[in-house]
Amino acid sequence: MRDPLTWFYAQAIAHRNARFDDGRAEILRLRLPVISVGNLSVGGSGKTPFVQLLGRWLAARGIAYDILSRGYGRKTKGVLRVDDAGTADDYGDEPLLLARSLGVPVFVGEDRHAAGVAAEEFAATQKNPARLHLLDDGFQHRRLHRDFDIVLLNSADLRGQLLPFGRLREPLSSLGRAQAVAVPSDLATLLPGGNVWRTRRRIEFDVPPPARPLAFCGLANPKQFWQSLEAAGVQLVGTYAFGDHHRYTARDMALLKNLTALHGADGYITTAKDAVKLPTGALTPLVVPQLRVEVDEADHHFAAMLEAIGVR
Repeated sequence: MRDPLTWFYAQAIAHRNARFDDGRAEILRLRLPVISVGNLSVGGSGKTPFVQLLGRWLAARGIAYDILSRGYGRKTKGVLRVDDAGTADDYGDEPLLLARSLGVPVFVGEDRHAAGVAAEEFAATQKNPARLHLLDDGFQHRRLHRDFDIVLLNSADLRGQLLPFGRLREPLSSLGRAQAVAVPSDLATLLPGGNVWRTRRRIEFDVPPPARPLAFCGLANPKQFWQSLEAAGVQLVGTYAFGDHHRYTARDMALLKNLTALHGADGYITTAKDAVKLPTGALTPLVVPQLRVEVDEADHHFAAMLEAIGVR
């Protein structure tokens, strides 16, 4: 029997979606087309590296774009353009990482439509204005019209349960709203029909990792990070998981140094999203691997997506 809280959550989600589907809830449009990269679950699907992949593909073809994000975890309010010299407290860890890694305008705002309007006003002042918006984590933000929805899935999503006891924000049936579903290659056959994109994840090191590292992170699914490191041949002597989008303090630095001594570690490994929130030089040596997402036949899929939204 389904838990009553899960049942009520499912009913609330179904009612909300029905209001947008039948026109009772207003959907706002921006002047430029919107490509949303989202998921069904709470964290852990690789949205940020996917946005980086798509952003680099667009830039390589001379297609200017900007990024819209809620700015989860920031201490500020309202619509802001991300200054890549700022902090995660100002803009949120993911928007700051995207601004630094891609070098494009990133706008944060609880109201993604208002963020998009600000982005378009900014674009009007540029010599090479954005031609489209990438909406980060936008699948559930239905108030903003999107021209193409990409939903990322992982294996846990296919057997997951709805909130509050599971991690799914929406049921799998909501995939019917998506124009493309991106899944690991070994799961693609479980999603017959539709536009299924096969993906692979890998970790790259710019410098060799420590021989005996302590790994830590503040992610919704830390085990996925540990497993990725081990698959890359890293021999971890210890791990520590903080809460998702954790804000690091001096007490956290002391804790990690104590764990290093306890495990006999000779350095640290963390994610790029965590690294942007760490005090400079607080932990040494610190290695930050890059998580890469690859899409089979990416040129074909991305080109078809642009044609569908009218961008050439």
